[in-house]
Amino acid sequence: MMYCIIIFVQSSFSSLETLPSFAFSDKLMHLVGYALLGALAVRAFKREFRPEHTSKVRVITYAIIFSTLYGASDEIHQSFVAERTADIMDVAADCLGSSLGAWIFWKDLFFD
Repeated sequence: MMYCIIIFVQSSFSSLETLPSFAFSDKLMHLVGYALLGALAVRAFKREFRPEHTSKVRVITYAIIFSTLYGASDEIHQSFVAERTADIMDVAADCLGSSLGAWIFWKDLFFD
């Protein structure tokens, strides 16, 4: 996924000091960024699995697990980058964002 590469590359640099900062702004960026990844993962898994072999909940669950694990691996990656650290609360924000993005993206969510 191209978006995973974008996240990886962005995480390879020191923190951007020019971005506006407020309390929990980094968590909000994680939440929004991983909501997009969760939505993209649902889209990818939905195309990969045939509907008769899997359920909506399973596709959403796979997307959340994939996105959250990618977020955790990205935090580990950041621990090797100068001026960056790994933070378990970032992984929590990634998980929450992935969950929101996955559930909201599912086009049939509001029609069941």
